[in-house]
Amino acid sequence: MSKTIKELADELNVSKQTIQYHYQRLPTKNQQKNSQGTNMISLTAERIIRDKVTKPLVANGQQTGSKESTKTSKENNELIATLRREIEDLKSQRDKQLASKDTQINNLTKLVDQQQQLQLATVAENHQLKEHVQKLNGLLEPSSTTQQQSNDKDGTLSNSDNSSHSKDKSDKQNENKVVESRKSQKQIHKNKTNKSWWHFW
Repeated sequence: MSKTIKELADELNVSKQTIQYHYQRLPTKNQQKNSQGTNMISLTAERIIRDKVTKPLVANGQQTGSKESTKTSKENNELIATLRREIEDLKSQRDKQLASKDTQINNLTKLVDQQQQLQLATVAENHQLKEHVQKLNGLLEPSSTTQQQSNDKDGTLSNSDNSSHSKDKSDKQNENKVVESRKSQKQIHKNKTNKSWWHFW
């Protein structure tokens, strides 16, 4: 499909004069006009003009691009160097934080171990104390039984002492009564004897 000079200029983003200049240098067989007399560019002519217009742009672009690419390359290198420094700083900070966390974890682990050891020691001490208390209870129970038996014996002895004491008392009283009764009998006998003696006189 044929295009006008303006359409091709707009498409290639160049001026109409540039397209006109290249169009006039085409072989006459490639130059065409429509029924109104306007210059028309056939597909073959468009290919030739496109090649001529874009090559210098590419060449200029490569030169400009090479300068720009050098500049961009330096910027990229600087950016890469900056990023690497930042990464190293971040790694260093991370390593410090990890070391700090490791220290905290070690301290917490030691504290937990100490607490567990204290709990085990406390349990062992409690166990020993219970055993000791049980032994003491075992010792106290027979001695309290012995003490009770001793008290019972003392009570029995004191009761027997009391009964023997009261028996002794009653025996003495009985003896005293017997002695008094004998005395009184002797007295009566004596009186009788005296009476009987006087009777005879």
